[in-house]
Amino acid sequence: MTIIYIPRDTASISMGADDVAIAIAALGADLKEDITIIRNGTWGMTYLEPLVEVDTDQGRVAYGPVTVSDLPSLYEAGFLNGLDHKLCHGLTSEIDYLKNQDRLTFVRAGLIDPLSLSDYIKNDGYKGLENSLKLSKAQIVEEVTLSGLRGRGGAAFPTGIKWNTVRQTEAAQKYICCNADEGDSGTFSDRILMESDPLCLIEGMTIAGLAVGATKGYIYLRSEYPLCKEILTGAIKVARDNNYLGANICGSDKAFDIEIRMGAGSYVCGEETAMLESLEGKRGMVRAKPPLPAHVGLFGAPTVINNVLSLASVPIILAKGGDYYKNFGIGRSRGTIAFQLAGNIKRGGLVEKAFGISLKDLINDFGGGTYSDKAIKAVQVGGPLGAYLGQDNFGLPLDYEAFTEAGAVLGHGGIVVFDETANMRDQALFAFEFCAIESCGKCTPCRIGSIRGAELLKTGTNMQLLQDLCQLMDTSSLCAMGGMTPIPVRSAVKYWPEDFEKSSS
Repeated sequence: MTIIYIPRDTASISMGADDVAIAIAALGADLKEDITIIRNGTWGMTYLEPLVEVDTDQGRVAYGPVTVSDLPSLYEAGFLNGLDHKLCHGLTSEIDYLKNQDRLTFVRAGLIDPLSLSDYIKNDGYKGLENSLKLSKAQIVEEVTLSGLRGRGGAAFPTGIKWNTVRQTEAAQKYICCNADEGDSGTFSDRILMESDPLCLIEGMTIAGLAVGATKGYIYLRSEYPLCKEILTGAIKVARDNNYLGANICGSDKAFDIEIRMGAGSYVCGEETAMLESLEGKRGMVRAKPPLPAHVGLFGAPTVINNVLSLASVPIILAKGGDYYKNFGIGRSRGTIAFQLAGNIKRGGLVEKAFGISLKDLINDFGGGTYSDKAIKAVQVGGPLGAYLGQDNFGLPLDYEAFTEAGAVLGHGGIVVFDETANMRDQALFAFEFCAIESCGKCTPCRIGSIRGAELLKTGTNMQLLQDLCQLMDTSSLCAMGGMTPIPVRSAVKYWPEDFEKSSS
């Protein structure tokens, strides 16, 4: 019997993975080949999707990107035996893009069937929960604190401090909320994790519940991720049916369960308090702080709010210890982060590396430069409200403090590349227009400032007025939506002033 792996994540399916799987099964039947197809998650090498892997005595051999029209020549070349073909990349584990990563959080992504509990456990899944059940709440929090784990969303707040605050707050009910409203342009790591290794997120949320005394968790999932919902729903059922969720986890006296709630397409609901409003059935608008959600959160109860990758980093920390995890990274940025390469780049995809790699090495060594083969002009890091960085910044180490010092944000690790044809005035205009569309409207600096900024850039730029407007939005907006909009604008003006002397293209 030949085992063939074909991914079933959103990106692979959009590139024809379902059609390839159907065609391989049909051709195998015609040729009377004994084939078993496993729909695994993606390894994150999206530039090779659909990636078809054949299990051989030497390991899994990769072919990609494969289309239905490639199949006759693949069969003729003997790909069922792992033989050579123009689309063959050798052993999957030896592909440089994958081999040179530091896979901690994404160690199982691409390797396993996402809904197979046996696959998950065979590859060290639920070891973290097993260890957690032997520890006190304080001891679990201590391991997370020791690891140096910080929020993988934007603010990079230390996870251990947040958890400890909720742990120490007295309440009859507490909640774990996973912010899976991954709305930044150029980001897809949350989606890949949820579609490729959903039990990892479930395990991380369960450990968080044990750590703070919460019995209920919610995954706030963006509406544009229907396949994520399907896979997560299946994974939650698998966990419940096997006693990893519910009233008596793994035979202990501990209880924790998870529910999925879908967002409604609002970018601002990525902000934690707006997400809470939406979860409570209200319009997603930012709450004033204090009180902090750790004290008064969902339904007025103490609430841990972390994003997908923060929670998915927890299982390996509890499985191998905080000391193990903190040995990756530099300075106060410990562990790994999943960078996402997008835009005008040859090899787009997910790259998990320890903090400290330079932007230049990430783009060139993994990304392979621009897709257009033209010189890179700008790179935006951290989503649509992140700074645009030029060649002078490409030596920056990718860690939180270095980026803060440079007036930039690392955010969710999204990296969008622009070649020399990009007009940075147009990109600054996009930032204002994006804010105008996505603002919740609660505060005037964000609601009106974004509109006035777009008008300024469309009608001939008064640079002093533009700078004054950015200062106002930065210092007076209620949340990061308006407060961060000036970041891409200011960086575009700083590094490419010549583009603002021309008319917008």
